[in-house]
Amino acid sequence: MIYLVEDDDNIRKLVCYALSKEGFDVQGYFSPNEFWQGMDKELPELILLDVMLPEEDGLSVLNKLKNSAETEHIPVIMLTAKSSEFDKVTGLDMGADDYVAKPFGTMELMSRVRAVLRRSAKTQNQKNYKIGELYVDPQKHIITVSGKEISLSYKEYLLLMVLLEAEGNVVERDRLLTSVWGEYYTESRTLDVHIRKLRVKLGDAGKMIQTVKGIGYKLGGAAGE
Repeated sequence: MIYLVEDDDNIRKLVCYALSKEGFDVQGYFSPNEFWQGMDKELPELILLDVMLPEEDGLSVLNKLKNSAETEHIPVIMLTAKSSEFDKVTGLDMGADDYVAKPFGTMELMSRVRAVLRRSAKTQNQKNYKIGELYVDPQKHIITVSGKEISLSYKEYLLLMVLLEAEGNVVERDRLLTSVWGEYYTESRTLDVHIRKLRVKLGDAGKMIQTVKGIGYKLGGAAGE
């Protein structure tokens, strides 16, 4: 199920029609209030979220989603005004998985939706990892260091998984950005900020995340179970 939160009736109807035609189950909501009522009944696989909304803006909705243990794993694509660079960067920094600038074509939107769903599914079908005192169970979304459970944001978690999957090899900056934020996002400052936060949260295990100057990052010696 995909939820769309969009107050423009024409856009909402068009997107719902396009998604349905591609075989997706979709539910459209005019306002955040309607959306939250829907969330109480069923959690979706993906949320398409407009920034400019009545009652509550999309960034506020996103913040609530990404700060709740129940919903932080749900991928979100923001629908933004084409000229609003602030909204795009802010949304991605707050945990959005991608953004689509209005006006957009339905083919572009379908491509983004499929890409985000693929990335989301990949994180839920992985082996467990153990490296030093760090242990990660992707299916249960559990991260522990020295037996103590660690809480990560969704983006920090995705970054950690990409580094673990590389099994000690260097992951280029562009690949990290593409894997975590999507192929259309190139704000490298965000990557450095998230790596820094990830190191801090992992404590001693964070020291295993190494910077390879001019190339990217690596997490040495990871082995899957």
